[in-house]
Amino acid sequence: MAAKSKKSKSAGRFGARYGKRVRAKLVQVEIKQRVKQKCPFCNKLGVKRLSKGIWQCTRKKCNKKFASDTYYLK
Repeated sequence: MAAKSKKSKSAGRFGARYGKRVRAKLVQVEIKQRVKQKCPFCNKLGVKRLSKGIWQCTRKKCNKKFASDTYYLK
């Protein structure tokens, strides 16, 4: 199996399929969903996505688990 190229980032797993624009949009969504988000309860950075729409604050004081938007918090 070929290694992902730096230019295509996480969408490199699709190879030449689906078109450049679709893969570029996918990369932008995946970058946003993997970065730590701001917690709506304690207003600090530290919320990680557990699964579709399930989020958890990783700070020990807060440690809230809640449901919100699917890919990233607004």
